[in-house]
Amino acid sequence: MGISWVQIVVVAVLLILLFGRGRISSLMGDVARGITSFRQGLREGVEAEDDEDKGKTIEGEAVKPKSKKK
Repeated sequence: MGISWVQIVVVAVLLILLFGRGRISSLMGDVARGITSFRQGLREGVEAEDDEDKGKTIEGEAVKPKSKKK
């Protein structure tokens, strides 16, 4: 047995009654900002790894940076 649409509606109505529409929308805004920040952090981490790979040498010889596979 799964969750029916009636149960979802009841929970949504209870949340709106308990917290109010304004509080719920501000919470959703906070969640969206958190997700955006997380994605930016991931992007910066990948860019930092690429910068570290550039210019590395092994026994005095230049090494090509690893190619990215997407």
